Amino acid sequence: MVTEIVCPAGTPAALRAAVKAGAHTVYCGFNDETNARNFPGLNFNRSEMRDAVSFAHQHGSKVLVAINTFPRAGDEAIWHSAVADAKTCGADAVILADLGLLDHTARTHPGLRRHLSVQAAAANADVINFYADTFGVKRVVLPRVLSVPEIAAINAETEVETEVFVFGGLCVMAEGRCSLSSYATGLSPNMNGVCSPASHVDYSEDQGVLDARLGGYLIHRVDKGEPAPYPTLCKGCFTAGSQTGHLFEDPVSLNAEQLIPQLQKAGVTALKIEGRQRSKSYVAQVVRNFRAAVDALEAGRPMPEGMLARLSEGQAMTTGAYKKTWR
Repeated sequence: MVTEIVCPAGTPAALRAAVKAGAHTVYCGFNDETNARNFPGLNFNRSEMRDAVSFAHQHGSKVLVAINTFPRAGDEAIWHSAVADAKTCGADAVILADLGLLDHTARTHPGLRRHLSVQAAAANADVINFYADTFGVKRVVLPRVLSVPEIAAINAETEVETEVFVFGGLCVMAEGRCSLSSYATGLSPNMNGVCSPASHVDYSEDQGVLDARLGGYLIHRVDKGEPAPYPTLCKGCFTAGSQTGHLFEDPVSLNAEQLIPQLQKAGVTALKIEGRQRSKSYVAQVVRNFRAAVDALEAGRPMPEGMLARLSEGQAMTTGAYKKTWR
């Protein structure tokens, strides 16, 4: 079975670029708070989504619609409408996290394929099987805190398809349930769809030293000429006791390209690329690389060497939890 490449699209142009570059599947969201990348200038209105699904299907690709934030009490209709509209647009599946929304979708749209979002933080076979048995979930996106052997153990105990992140942002804060970002900015990644939003970022320079703040909190301080990472709290530089450094995670990007053979052997169905905030050229290049790697493995050829270093955060990369390099 060919390992599926699942690619991000924050705009219709990015979706077309991903499809043309060889994406098996593209995931995207509506331009409202129902998806966890709710940023100005991103995402799709209903007409754009309908056209995007049609374009993808014409080129042999599938479209998944992420409706993966958690509805506010009393405003469930917004999320219910998003599910109904995704079905009307012809989406191949919806990506959901909320128990109530999963229940609603299973009851109201039983024929619409349901995937479990990484926002649900389902990290063991017992909870995955619960979602499958209760809500008919067919695929789960696993959190970025599992090693390859742990993923293999999960796949041995469930019939649910598994999808894992292989490139892009590395979120270790319970996948969107980040108390740090919520505390600093007053906006929740899960509820508002924004992590470390640019509107709360501030840079200031004093005598050649650059300070980067998020919500008024100092996250990084770098000397002139040093790379200045985006002030995401989990990748900030902090002092704890006698230690100063990136205590949670280094400001680098995930790249598990060379682990694709191991992930295939572990029973992974799909490889997911993060980056709905990225440009269409970024999406196209990453997709081409991963599609070439998967095609080479299928044909029994050596995987090509990646050309993705310059696309990563700080031009540095990590395999993250796959090799358990964390302190």
